[in-house]
Amino acid sequence: MSIRVLVADDHAAIRAGLVMILDGADGIEVVGEAADGAVAVRQARALKPDLVLMDVRMPGTDGITATRELVTDGLAQVLVLTTFDLDEYVYSALRAGAAGFLLKSVEADRLVEAVRLVAAGEGVLAPQVTRALIAAFAASAPAAPSAPPPGLAELTEREREVLGCLGEGLSNAQIARRMVIGETTVKTHVSRVLTKLGLRSRVQAAILAREHPDAARG
Repeated sequence: MSIRVLVADDHAAIRAGLVMILDGADGIEVVGEAADGAVAVRQARALKPDLVLMDVRMPGTDGITATRELVTDGLAQVLVLTTFDLDEYVYSALRAGAAGFLLKSVEADRLVEAVRLVAAGEGVLAPQVTRALIAAFAASAPAAPSAPPPGLAELTEREREVLGCLGEGLSNAQIARRMVIGETTVKTHVSRVLTKLGLRSRVQAAILAREHPDAARG
């Protein structure tokens, strides 16, 4: 079954290029386009895509607001694609529930790979974005650590280990190798971690793990 993708970007030429790249890839089907966040949400409700490729800065409803609504309502996974000079939006987009964040300078094959990974439940971050995210953590670190969310107390030892791995940015395959378990088991653990912590994506879990390293045992 094909991965159904909705492309949201306010520049028609960029949308056309993204559609051409994705529609030309095996196992991916572009089912719709949107020029702003509000339209993206409406299209997602109507077309039920697996993933929305989302620009951040658009007229009307921006990509971060749209991402939050899409993920909160369980409409689709979101992969944010934007320009490097917008890296100040990285943290907000991931907090809103985006499962990945790439730059528009990404190569076509890497974009296709990222779409497949996010659709499969993985998280994807461009190397430059990872550096920006680390810088954001350093700049916004509170004088006193915030209280761990209540859900952490409900995690099993195995789930805490998985949370620690997510904090390191490991993929399901990498977690499976480290913990010597199957990828299907890893997916189950990740799902339970997200549910217990009330999170929308594995990237949010990674953020939490970094904020509370003592509570996440990697």
